[in-house]
Amino acid sequence: MSTLVHKSGAYSDIEIEERGELVLPQGRMGEIAAYGRPKGTPERIAAYLMTEYLEKLGVEVIFGLCGHTVVGFLDALSKSKIRYISSRHEQVSAHMAEGYARVTGKPGVLMTHLGPGLTNAVTGIASASLDSIPLVVLAGDVPSYYYGRHPHQEFNMFLDGGQFEICRPFCKRVYRVDRVEDLPRVLERAFHLAVSGRPGPVLVDIPMDHFSSNLFVDSFSKTPPEVAKPSLDPSTALRIVEKLAEAKNPVLYAGGGVTSSLVQGAPALLQELAELLELPVSHTLMGKGCLPDGHPLLAGQTGFWGTPVSNALCRNADYILAIGTRLAEANSSSWDSRYTFNIPPTKLMHIDIDPMEIGRNYQTYIGAISDSRLALEQLVLAARTLAPRSQRPALRNQIAESNGAFLANFNDHYTSDAFPMRPERILRELRKALPEDGYVITDVGWNKNGVAQQFPFTHPGTFITPSGLATMGFGAAAMLGVKVGQPDRAAVALIGDGGMSAANTSVLATAMEANIAGVWVVMDNSAFGVIAGLEDAKYDTTFGCVHMRNGQPYSIDYAAIARAHGAVGVDITSADQVGPAMEAAFDTDMPTLIRIPMVNVPTPTPGHWNINDIYRAGN
Repeated sequence: MSTLVHKSGAYSDIEIEERGELVLPQGRMGEIAAYGRPKGTPERIAAYLMTEYLEKLGVEVIFGLCGHTVVGFLDALSKSKIRYISSRHEQVSAHMAEGYARVTGKPGVLMTHLGPGLTNAVTGIASASLDSIPLVVLAGDVPSYYYGRHPHQEFNMFLDGGQFEICRPFCKRVYRVDRVEDLPRVLERAFHLAVSGRPGPVLVDIPMDHFSSNLFVDSFSKTPPEVAKPSLDPSTALRIVEKLAEAKNPVLYAGGGVTSSLVQGAPALLQELAELLELPVSHTLMGKGCLPDGHPLLAGQTGFWGTPVSNALCRNADYILAIGTRLAEANSSSWDSRYTFNIPPTKLMHIDIDPMEIGRNYQTYIGAISDSRLALEQLVLAARTLAPRSQRPALRNQIAESNGAFLANFNDHYTSDAFPMRPERILRELRKALPEDGYVITDVGWNKNGVAQQFPFTHPGTFITPSGLATMGFGAAAMLGVKVGQPDRAAVALIGDGGMSAANTSVLATAMEANIAGVWVVMDNSAFGVIAGLEDAKYDTTFGCVHMRNGQPYSIDYAAIARAHGAVGVDITSADQVGPAMEAAFDTDMPTLIRIPMVNVPTPTPGHWNINDIYRAGN
């Protein structure tokens, strides 16, 4: 039996009782001279040491869901200053952790139970991975000494204790902590890897017995290093700037690496570079907000749901400088040279923090590995050395006229009193009610595509959307994490009725329990609207894509569900109610859900998506 150390000097008797037993080594650890500590070095329960280490690393909140494998960790958290927010579903917790990471620049921390706990979280972890969002996932597992015996909820059909394998395709690193002595090293590595290089999730798989095992009190002494991010060397920056200055039709192309909270200051530098060299700016879905909407050099988003002028400028460019983007399919019109990028003959200069992305999808003229902000600093310094470039009124007029004509197509819809409502009117009312620095978190569907194309943002980083995995269910949950990370700023989730169901309406219970005053706007068209539109356009049917009962549209009373949870639930019955309802929602400290019946209309698609070449109707 271990004995209690009396008056350790670091902890009083009360602190020992509250924070976990401080003991003299009587077992295996104290007898192993290889650890370089004299006999008699105190030990404590690992879960308490681990929790204090997380505090030391600056972890403020952990999102998760309980299970028998993490009870020891929960006990330690109950005595910690770290806030623990429990959801009713692990995917919700994962999306909350991602939302928190997106607006704080810190890694989101997710705790899950083994088996179904981790598998439920997989979608959220993968979504964070594809959007380069740092997460540290702490997953409980079966006792280390039961691997292979198929204890309760173990994965062992093909690999003993192998639940961590399910995350291998999309995590930067997966660790299984086979020995409790490895836990400090693994945690330090996990927090280092999550934010270094291209950010992303790291999984730490912890057998439940390790939480209750002893470690030496100084085991968690190593902290993640401060690592200088790679930058663009001045000579390459000058070469790139000279090519842009000499070009006849250059384009500056911004991705999520520019607008990410991890690279603060990049949008301002991007704007200065564009103005110094008089460059039109196009962007990806996640790059929205790289310049404030309305800036005369901002052409807009490219690709399938882009703007006509942005696609045209990129297609006819002689040089393109792309920063912080993987030039993904939707933003690149399925890489079809007729629509967005015609590379070559266009010469692509590509800067990204991930070497794997350089040259992946397009022949690259100049490639460079760099953090986006640091690259832009060097580019701006180089551009300042050149003679000021005169403004090109023809370019600015082209952008203004094309975007003006494109948005004019929606003028009647912005003010339409039709009911069910036009989505454009919903966006117009939201823009008027939402503070300029408020966050819009979208799910997938019209809300994502329409917002990216038509909703004006003036503050970088306030558009939060699931780009890479395009995850239905993201918006409703991620909004809660955004509010936890930035509690003093407004946050609204724009989601479809399909997305609200996919998100699991338990987000309402989580918001109530954790006192998160977020807002959900459910744009209810009784359908999985985007897919219904694709199917209708190619096959003249919406089979399997609309919600029906006995041949009639079927809708869920989400406002009543919100009220049943104790939240505010508002059911809109006319267009003139939307603005006041939104203003009231942002003015209350209660979670609020607003359900708005909406017609199912397609988002304009100036670009191309290869699926339209694949669909074939038959008999």
